[in-house]
Amino acid sequence: MDLLIPHEKYLEAGVHIGTRTATREMRKYVYKFRKDKLSMLNIEQIDRRIKECAKILAQFEPSKIAIIASRVYAIPAAKRFAALTGAVLYTGRFVPGTFTNPSRSNFSEPKLIFVCDPRIERQALIESTHLGIPTMGLADTDNTPKFLDYFVPCNNKGKRAVPLVFYLLTKEYLKAKGKTEDELTFTQEEFELGEKAKPVEGAVEGIVEGKTESAENVGEAPEETAEDEPEDEEEE
Repeated sequence: MDLLIPHEKYLEAGVHIGTRTATREMRKYVYKFRKDKLSMLNIEQIDRRIKECAKILAQFEPSKIAIIASRVYAIPAAKRFAALTGAVLYTGRFVPGTFTNPSRSNFSEPKLIFVCDPRIERQALIESTHLGIPTMGLADTDNTPKFLDYFVPCNNKGKRAVPLVFYLLTKEYLKAKGKTEDELTFTQEEFELGEKAKPVEGAVEGIVEGKTESAENVGEAPEETAEDEPEDEEEE
């Protein structure tokens, strides 16, 4: 199977590192548990799902795609995705009624909703059920993805994992829209929180209300990557 990036790049970003909890729905995506009880996801499956997810997203007009990002590491990655694709971004606390209450000033009618964490962004998914529109997102091992029509099983909390997933999603989405590899000049670092992140001119954001999830509130292993692990724990 041809991967989007070398296998070791996925390992370095820790995309495959889940939490110490695996819900019933997510257990089938876990191929083993490490000695420290952290669950491991299959990299080939993550790669395949990213490709499929991008193809599905590309079937929708970007202005009708709503990206919901609440976590500290998801926001810059989602902003970059929105700036490069034209998707509509909602950051911070998702306000109930955004998609279902026409009297709200920020009322919107998306055709697809994409969440970065189905647990803390559950309200957006609940509203999607009332609208009868498709939902997609990133699901970690401690998530319950029952409201997601399609998802990428991955570490959706890590400071390098989430940016990498969005970087690859953006590339595959733009390719599906007709862009060539030579036209895709952005880098993975631009999706990360930090000095290398570029301004996101052109991104359309929803109204930000409430607080963003802090780095201390991102799960059981928010910053751990494969760089912290013994080599023999990383072989699949």
